[in-house]
Parts: sequence; structure tokens; C-alpha cells
Amino acid sequence: MRKLFLSVCVLLSMATFARQKEWLDPEVNAINRAAMRAAYFAYPSVESAQAGIKEKASNFMSLNGMWKFNWVQNETEKPVNFYQVGFEDQCWVDFPVPGIWEVNGYGDPLYKNVGYAWSNQFRSNPPLVESANNHVGSYRKTIDLPADWKGRQVYLHVGSATSNLYVWVNGKFVGYSEDSKMAAEFDITKYLQPGKNLIAMQVYRWCDGSYLEDQDFWRLSGIGRDVYLYARTPVHIEDIFITPDLDAAYKDGKLDVVANVTRGGGSVELELKDMNGATVGKKEVRPDAKGNIRTFIEVSNPAKWSAEEPNLYTLTFTLKNAAGKVLEVIPQRVGFRKIELKKDLGQIWVNGKPVLFKGADRHEMDPLTGYYVSRERMIQDIQVMKENNLNAIRTCHYPDDPEWYNLCDEYGIYLVCEANIESHEYYYGAASLSHPKEWEAAHVARVMEMVDNHINHPSIVIWSLGNEAGPGKNFVSAYKALKQVDLSRPVQYERNNDIVDMGSNQYPSIGWMRGAVKGHYDIKYPFHVSEYAHSMGNACGNLVDYWEAIESTNFFCGGAIWDWVDQSMYNYDKKTGERYLAYGGDFGDTPNDGQFVMNGIVFGDLEPKPQYFEVKKVYQDIAVNAIDPAKGSYEIFNKYYFKDLSEYDIKWSLYENGKEIESGNLATGTIAPRSRVRVTIPYRYDRLKNDSEYFVKIQFLLKNDMPWAKKGFVAMEEQLTVKEATARPAVREIAAKAGKLTYTDTPSNIKTIKGDDFEVQFDTNTGTIYSLNYGGKTIITAGNGPKLDALRAFTNNDNWFYAQWFEKGLHNLVHKTTDSKIITPKDGTIVLAFTVVSQAPNAAKILGGTSSGKNSIEELTGKPFGESDFKFTTNQIWTVYQDGSIELQASIISNQPNLILPRLGYVMKVPQAYKNFTYYGRGPADNYPDRKSGQFIEQHTNTVAGEFVNFPKPQDMGNHEDVRWCALTDAEHQGAVFVATNHLSASALQYSALDLILAPHPYQLPPAGDTYLHLDAAVTGLGGNSCGQGGPLEQDRVYAGHNNIGFIIRPAGKDLTTIANVAPSGEIPLSITRNRSGVVELSSAKQGAEICYTIGKSKAKVYTQPIPFRNGGTITAWYKSTPEIKTTMTFEKIETIQTVVVYASSEESGEGDAANLTDGDPNTIWHTMYSVTVAKYPHWVDLDAGEVKTIKGFTYLPRQNGGNGNIKDYSIHVSQDGKNWGEPIRKGTFANNAEEKKVIFTQPVKARYIRFTALSEQNGQDFASGAEITILAE
Repeated sequence: MRKLFLSVCVLLSMATFARQKEWLDPEVNAINRAAMRAAYFAYPSVESAQAGIKEKASNFMSLNGMWKFNWVQNETEKPVNFYQVGFEDQCWVDFPVPGIWEVNGYGDPLYKNVGYAWSNQFRSNPPLVESANNHVGSYRKTIDLPADWKGRQVYLHVGSATSNLYVWVNGKFVGYSEDSKMAAEFDITKYLQPGKNLIAMQVYRWCDGSYLEDQDFWRLSGIGRDVYLYARTPVHIEDIFITPDLDAAYKDGKLDVVANVTRGGGSVELELKDMNGATVGKKEVRPDAKGNIRTFIEVSNPAKWSAEEPNLYTLTFTLKNAAGKVLEVIPQRVGFRKIELKKDLGQIWVNGKPVLFKGADRHEMDPLTGYYVSRERMIQDIQVMKENNLNAIRTCHYPDDPEWYNLCDEYGIYLVCEANIESHEYYYGAASLSHPKEWEAAHVARVMEMVDNHINHPSIVIWSLGNEAGPGKNFVSAYKALKQVDLSRPVQYERNNDIVDMGSNQYPSIGWMRGAVKGHYDIKYPFHVSEYAHSMGNACGNLVDYWEAIESTNFFCGGAIWDWVDQSMYNYDKKTGERYLAYGGDFGDTPNDGQFVMNGIVFGDLEPKPQYFEVKKVYQDIAVNAIDPAKGSYEIFNKYYFKDLSEYDIKWSLYENGKEIESGNLATGTIAPRSRVRVTIPYRYDRLKNDSEYFVKIQFLLKNDMPWAKKGFVAMEEQLTVKEATARPAVREIAAKAGKLTYTDTPSNIKTIKGDDFEVQFDTNTGTIYSLNYGGKTIITAGNGPKLDALRAFTNNDNWFYAQWFEKGLHNLVHKTTDSKIITPKDGTIVLAFTVVSQAPNAAKILGGTSSGKNSIEELTGKPFGESDFKFTTNQIWTVYQDGSIELQASIISNQPNLILPRLGYVMKVPQAYKNFTYYGRGPADNYPDRKSGQFIEQHTNTVAGEFVNFPKPQDMGNHEDVRWCALTDAEHQGAVFVATNHLSASALQYSALDLILAPHPYQLPPAGDTYLHLDAAVTGLGGNSCGQGGPLEQDRVYAGHNNIGFIIRPAGKDLTTIANVAPSGEIPLSITRNRSGVVELSSAKQGAEICYTIGKSKAKVYTQPIPFRNGGTITAWYKSTPEIKTTMTFEKIETIQTVVVYASSEESGEGDAANLTDGDPNTIWHTMYSVTVAKYPHWVDLDAGEVKTIKGFTYLPRQNGGNGNIKDYSIHVSQDGKNWGEPIRKGTFANNAEEKKVIFTQPVKARYIRFTALSEQNGQDFASGAEITILAE
């Protein structure tokens, strides 16, 4: 909400501040601001310096706390003369400093990824910003100046002010500052008086500097860091610059110390102490005539600093006057370490080793306080990072609070320190602010203030010039200025690698990475991926694939996941007052970019997201490999570069069918850095059972408390297969011991089967279980039995293919049997065979996208589906056993086999009473095919409610891979067990996929009800397409082609392991499929099955080879052993012909090959070149039909994963020889949508070659793209 105080006392002081408009001048970055210096505190005595708490020093005064505050909506309404001592501020409110306006009731938070906060108000016109909605906050505080500060120089320190800062003291103007993420210090000595003093500040929401702060974060305003005063003697140390170095053997260390003393005279005593407080170096030096000091301190074999072993020394500067009196004492922590670029090797070295940066990007954000992040919160951040095996952070996209660097020095985090420069709206074009000369000073200043302030921190290993701010000369100037000050660290700047020391980019595909890491690409090595694995929502698919590439060579030094923590903010429901984690748009902010602000590995409150555990596993610094499991032989690889594994206890555990049965500790001896050791785990392989499977888990536990975790914390772990089950008992054999089944046929579609203590009903209209009771308890209520399902609640990374789920009607499938058969074999079982067609009534549109959080579904009832529209056909056979076990074996096909599905399997509703969810598979956190290495195959127990993950925008969650079985049970252990034929993907949630899709936030979900149990043959992985990485890899996708699935439902009991340890033995369906060439195959998972078939009313034949079937017709097939169960499919005549692309005028090699137009896969695309150059229209491709055909038309399918390059105007030429084309036979214009376009010629033409020419793009761009082109022929 907004609060606008226009009280009488304010109205009396309205006017325009009578200063020049430096806030609109890009060449004015500061007025009277003290020169930036290294971030240290000068203590008044040796004793206070040894205590090391500046807040308790006598020369420190905190100004944190309540200030008198006024806020106005428009810059023209700001108060003036408010800085005068006599100004009446009784009408002003008390406001916290530090404090962000928007989280304290003044203005609204606004989230934008790209583009300025004013974009819905006025067009950007740098350096100008408008006064309207340019909020201004004015501050007043009266302080008592300590009497003993007399004769000292007093400085005001404002840690961060967004977007600028004016300062007055006792009614006099002191100075001005821009750069909202660097501290502004002012020497206010001459403005002070004994006793009470008035300090006044004014902050604008926007100024010219805002054009360089277009970062992807919440746009907030106010004071974001500490504010305080400190006093120094007139003679003091002005600055300190310490450069550590190591000798050629990386053994002995040296500190190059540079300092400057005001006014000259006196001496500086330097004393270096190690971690134990022992003095290892000491000298006294005198400044030269200019006050400069340059000296060296050498130490024999010091303990080195690295993220693995963050050994810190303390170098104390004691300034004395000529009489030897101590004037001030400055303790500065230092680390002996050496950063090198080995360009001949394409590597970056730390202390002589090609370390890997296992990192993330980190914004300064707290959901409660916004930009203000307390020291306690910073420590929590680092502790969770260290627990998660991160060793590196990029300070995106600005320098952080100085305390952050102190903590990273102490805990051990490598830092890429980035300047506060991003003009993303202008990106890399000619309009970029990196080009104009008038913006040069601002670019250079922001880079150099970062360097000057943070240069002494050993944790900083790379400087970054900024982010997404263009390639211009202003960055060249900034780079040159930086290199005049610091040659000890390399410099990066994403994309614009020519002017810096090393390569860097963002969101490369895994395919690109696999090639680039080999060192052969035309890029600058070493290479650091400054952003990757976009962690938006339920994310981080294929992280393990990235790191397999990175660790295969040393040309890539790692990467930073975007990003560390969700930038969510607390908000409150206006009706109920309920607090929730908000994203863009939740505050009424427009424009906004929705959930794009929610990209953390952890939630905003630092609770782990599911991907956290995958990051921990992939980033861990050990690897364990099986050498010979039968002999208990394994190999441990210590991936650390500097430390052995002596700080860990190594525990092994043997698991049988998911339960630990044996464990012990391994005595490995010393495992040196980068070394491999073979160990023997003393289990007895010869005693392992054939009907069970076994895994071994090896864990590395902290032996002692660490600053970031307690003793016993599992820092790293691995699970490996020991032995697979080979002889599980068949369910048919176990069930045969029970009583007989009873079944009476009736005209009703509901068929009832009864046995000892159970009853199951089937619906022959839908081909599935209608209801199920075990032991007098309802397991499945009427109508809620297993039904084919292919929908999930889309994740943010599903943006590449989610729209087609609704276009194909996956959310609204209706199931109808087209054939059914019930038989009673002699073995006492009952078999029900169904052919089920699953199709939606019509297509639909999903509105709102995957990022807004505000979704709805529009049913396109005016376009009812017909035979040729998408549908599944399933042959499913149910076998009911005497003990109540019910086995399903299903064979699923569709008429669009290349369609990528989010999942494929069965969903059923189970009463809420069965609230306990036990499963034998990967867990406990949810996982997916491309994000499962961090979750181990064990028996896990949870409640159904506990499976819910509190994503601020509900989305798919709770999935578990490689599930052998799962169970839903009540407090009495009753319920049902679901046993996989092979392995399943399984989840149990209190909400349907549609519930999750349509709810903007968790608290807006409907009341929790019965459990939606999903048993899937497979689910599609997560990938990382929310920011361009791409969808999941091919092997992690589910296609709507031929898929088999099977499971057994059994009554539960106390011993779930024994109940679930059965093998399927029911009848297996066969399938009839036809490929795009018109060839039919009859297939079955049944080993050695003999299949018979007929075509139409022809005589039966035994199937021996694929059947040409281009002209269509009806095929019926059956097993020779069970002729009573038949499968029938009818196919239409194929009108399309196969062609190949023989020429393309332009194509993006690899990702946009023109050959993709004819590969039958709508998920691949042709795209004209964009990486090297952008060709102009027209663009064309030539197709070869192989021989002369009578061509009657064509179809064009636009790309389905975005609109870039979609063709508007087109023409068609034909040729007999591929050389002579003549005039076009057809010209036209495509509608601007993603639907397939079908064009029929006025008259058929005979030709072998076809040229499809794109004449223009729907949005006027020079790109062309398409998913598929098919030629229609007679």
C-alpha cells in the first residue's frame, strides 16, 4: 500500500530543492563523497582492535534504528528545508534504518527481469527520469556527539541507498552519491558542533544511475545496509592494499603491502599473526614524503587459504605518532593464496591447482526485510551453502555488504565479485549505455569503487565488470582502470569476452557444453559459466550432465547456478490476512515478470527446494565407484584439491530390499587430495538372497563440529548396486493358496468379482476398476479406479512444451472401451481384457503462461475432436487373483507418436483415510529422470500431506523415480500395495494436477481431499528451459509412441516388504503400431509369443515380419495361445510422402538444422542462422521426394516451443531436376498461431523437387523457423 503524508507541516515546506539536478547527470556520480577505500575499521587502541568488535569501539556510533521519515509519491512534492535544524518534523513518522520503503508500507514492490520499473509510465530516455511516481524518502535524526570525539575527523557511513543519496548536517549540504550497492562515506567534521547535531538524508526512487541498475530483481528503494558514524585522528591510514603471493613451488608466501598515511610523519608497525595468534612476521616502516608505504612480509610455508581450507592470518597495522603514541590500530585478515590464468593450458589455478568453482549466483534478499540482509541471515546463507557443497558464489549483479566478504573469507567461499552495472533493457545493441562517452565515468567508477573497497579479501578470485550491459568502449576503459590497480586476479564479463581475461557466458545447452569443454571452440579459455541450470520452481534437471562435461577436462572452471535463493517476499492476503511468499504481480505491480524472480536452490526462507539435494550430490567432492561388488571392492576418489578426507568418518551400510541390514565404518587411511583408494566392504556376498536386491551406501560424516555443521552431519554420500533380485515369487503361485473367486455375468456395465475378504468391481464402459474393497474397507471408491493419465501440473521449466498438453486435451481425457472380453482360465483367476480409447472432447488453451502464476483454461468447444485428432489407444488386461491381488498389464499407443508427454501412466483416487505413503524407490525428496542422483533407492515413509512441496506457485511435485512398489495405508496398516512390473514413477498428493495448475499460491488450493496416486511408466524430466538451457535430454522425455506399463494391487499389512516381493504373472497385451512410412508392426513384451493376424476379412496368418500398410485398413491380432483375446486397429490411408532436405539457404547448425523439417518430430526445428550472422529474408529449403510424384499440397507446422521465426508469407516452387524452378505455383499467408497449416493446390502437379520459401516473419524479424513440412501426394 502507499502512505502519503501531506500534513500541514509538510505542505508548508513543499518546493523544488534548489540544487542542480545531479540526479539526472550521468557524469556526476558523487559530490564531496570520500574516496572509496578498502573496507576496514580503524580502532582507537590495541585492546579494542584485539576485541575486534567495531560496534563496541569508542570511536563508533551506530545510527541504525528509528529516524524521522517522510515519503512522497512524486519527486516534485518532496520537502525542502527539511534539513534545517528548526524544521518541525512532529508530523513525520518513525521509520527503521536500515529499512526498505516498500516492505514498511511505502510504495509497492515491483519485480522486473528486463526493463526499467518506469516502463509502463514513460519511455526510457537516458539519463532522464520523470518526477511522477519517483518516490522520495526524507530522513532526519538528531545525535549527541561524544565529547571525546573533539579534534577527530568524523565520517558518516551509509552502507547502501537506493537509488541515490543526499546528505546534510545541521542544515548544510554535505554531499551526494550514486551507486546503490556501494557504501557512501562523507567527512562531516566541519559541519558538526559539540553536543546535538542534526543529520538529514534524502533518497530518490530513481535517478540517472538507475539506468545502470536494471538487474533481474525486485525494484525496491530505501536504506539497505548499516548507517553509522566513526571518528579517526587527523593523522590516520587512508588506505590499505594487500596482495598475497606464493613462490613458484606454491610453498612459501609473501604479502605485498601498500598503504597511505595522511600528512606524513609517524610510523606504522606491521604484525602478522597466524590462526593460533602466534606472531610470524613483524616490522616497522615509515611513510615517505607523500605518506606512502610499500613493503613485503615473507612467511615460510604458511597455511594456505582456499575454500577447502580457509586459513586466515591477521595483519595488524598500528599507526604511531613521532612520540610513539598509538593513534589507531587496523586489523586486516589476509589469506595466502595465488590466482593464476594458465592461458597455454586454458585453465585457472588457485595455489597451483585447476580448481572447479561449484557455485551459484546470489542476490541480497530477505523475504521480510527486502534488500536489507542481517549478518545472522548471511551466516545462515553460508552455512546452508557449505552443507550443500557449494564452494563459490557470484555476487550478482552488484557488490555485496562488506560483511559478506568477511564471512566468505572465514568460512571458505570463492567469490566472483561483480560491479553494479546492468543496463539490460538496452542489452548488447547500439543503444547500449556502454557506448556513449558521457556514461564512461559512471562505468569506470562503479568498477573501481568495487575493487577499491573489496580488494583485500582472499575469497575474491575473479572480478566481473557487470552483467548484460553491452559491449562498448566504456567497459574497455573500466577494464584498463582495474588492471592498473590489481593484476593478481582475472577479470570476466559475460559474453563480452574479448576485452577481459577469460571466457564466460550464460545458459549454454548441454550439447554446447559437451563440445566446448574439449577446448576446441573459438572461445576464450579458461571458461566460467556465470549463469546456468536456471533453478526456477521445480528445476535443475540435467545438472549431472553439465558436470560430467565440466569434470571431463580443465578448460571449464565451473559455473554458477541461477540462483541461490528465491527472491520471494512476504505478502498478506487482503481478505484473510494470511501471509504467503509472493512473486511479481502479487503486489499489484505492473509491469511484472511473475515467478521469474523465484529461481533459488532454496526457498526465500532458506528451506531447501527439492533441487537442493541434487546440487549437494553433484557438487560433492568425492566419488565412489564399484570395482567388484561380489568381492566388496570399491574405489573412493577424493576430488578435493588441497585437503585429505581425515575430517570425515566413512560409514558403509548394506540395504536389502530398501532396508538397512548391516553397517560399519571404513578404515581407509589417508586419502590424499586428488587420489584414489580401493577399499573392501566386509559384507558376505554369498549370503545374499536371490529374491532380494541389495545396495551399499557409503557416507562421509563430519568427525567434529565445523562452523557450518555439527558432528555427524552427512556431507557426502553415494549408493551403488550390489546385487539385483533374480527370483521373486510369482504372484499367481502365492495367490493360488487362497479361496475361489466368484463372478456372475450381468447385463450391467459394472462387473463384480468377489473373493475371500475382498470385492472388486470393473466398469466395462471405461475398462478399469470401478471400486475396490479389502477387508471390508474401501480402497477405491466408486468411479475412481485407475485411468490413463498424461497430465502434470506444469513446472516453470515446462514452458517449451506445456501448451500442447491442452491443445491435445491431456487435461480432459474421456475413456471409452471399444472392445472387451472377460474369461475365466482353469487356474482360478479371472481375466478382463479391454481396448480403451482415451480422447478429449475438444482442444483447449492454457492462459497465463508458466511464469505469471495466474492460469486459466479455455475450452475450445467449437472445435470438437474427431478420429484424426490426438488420442490414446490402450490394450489393458486385468488379472484378478484369488487372494485379492489384481494385476494390470497395459500397452499404450497413440496416433501422434512423436508428441512429448509430461507423464504417461495411471491415476486413481484413494480415500483420505490412507494417509501414510510408503514407497521403495528414490527419495525422500522428489526426483525426476534428469534429477535423481541425489535421491537413493530405499524404503521411505511419509504422510501424503508431507509429500507436498510449498512452492510459492504450486506445480508438479512429489514424483519419485525407480519405484519398485508403494503403499497407501491407515493407522491399522490396512490399505493397498502397488507393485511395479518393472520400475515406476510414482507420486501421492492431496491435489490433482488441475488443482495445482489453477492455484496461484498454496493457500489458494482447494481443501485437501482424497489422495491422487499416480503410477507412471515414465515422466518427462525437468530440463532447464525457463531461461534458455533447453528442455530435458532425449533419454529423459516421454513420447506418445508405444509404451508398456504394469503393476499389481495387493492388500496391505504390517510387512509391506514381503507383500510387495512378488513378480507379475498375468496375461500381457500385444500392440499394433504403424510408422510414418506406413509399415505396421505387431509387438508384445511377452517373451517367445506367437502372434496371428488378419487384414480385413482375410485368412489368418502367423506374424513374421513388418507389414506394408500405407493404404490403410483394419488389422486384428491375437496370441496363438489365447485366441479369445484379440486386438484390432484401423488405419487411414497415408497421404504424405517422405522427403529429404537437400539444401537450405540458411540454418543454425546443430540446434536448427533444416533436416529437422522432415524428421517427423515436431519437437525439433529448422531455424535460420543467428549465432554468427543473421541472414535477411527470403529463406528457403529444397526438398527431394526421391522420384516424380503427383503433389497436391503440403502442411507446415510452426515451431511449438516459441514464436520466434514463425513464417508469415510463403511461396512454393517445384522442379523436375532441382535446378530449374520457374514461377511459384502457390503463394499465401499463414495465420499467426502454432497450429498446423494445410494447403491444397488448385491442381496437382508432377515434380520431384519442392522449394518452400519463407518471404516474411510474423513479427517482422529476419529469422525463419518451422517444426515440420510434409508433402501431400496422390
